[in-house]
Amino acid sequence: MAEGDVFTRRETVAFQRRLQKAKFEQQVTLEEFDFAGSPKLPAVQIRDLAALHWLHAGESVILFGLLDVGTTHVAQALGHLAVRQGANVRFAKTSRVLAQLAGGHADRTWDEHMRELIRPDVLFLDDFAMRQLSAAQADDLYELLSERQGHSLIITSNRAPSNWYPLFPNPVVAESLLDRLINTSHQTPHGAKPTGGPRAVPGAVEQSGSSCARIGAW
Repeated sequence: MAEGDVFTRRETVAFQRRLQKAKFEQQVTLEEFDFAGSPKLPAVQIRDLAALHWLHAGESVILFGLLDVGTTHVAQALGHLAVRQGANVRFAKTSRVLAQLAGGHADRTWDEHMRELIRPDVLFLDDFAMRQLSAAQADDLYELLSERQGHSLIITSNRAPSNWYPLFPNPVVAESLLDRLINTSHQTPHGAKPTGGPRAVPGAVEQSGSSCARIGAW
């Protein structure tokens, strides 16, 4: 067997292993997505995200808006691209993540669950900010996102990031966590025409040259 064939086979096996560990709900790609049939999706911004510059920079992606216009498909397709580039990815519903961490407090496996969530190069928090958070849930999110600084997240939500703040019982925790996340993320609204710049968020400080400030210019 030629050396090139062995290398290709090893790469294929490694890719399939990473894909299985990602636990995507669907195996989808951007190549198969019909952008013409989904005119509400910001195709230019999504194709820019497909270059994966955010992944190599350890930045995050927030896809928000109407979740019936292909948002989850696009999010998982970006994750699929990251897997193809050799990244370790973990897809998870936000509610499931919070439930695992809550259970960890009860059975003393919290540290183990946290290590599993910190480890991937890309962690999904699907259906983020769906409902009001308890104080314990907010604290767990704060710990998780603090530990994952410098590692990418892909977040999907039916709410704009500016509307996440009231869901946290403690405004101090909300501002500390969300300001840092939102100001260093690539935000792509779905189901509405993208604005000319990033959405204003309470307490946010404009960072010239940041990935967030660049979104409206794509």
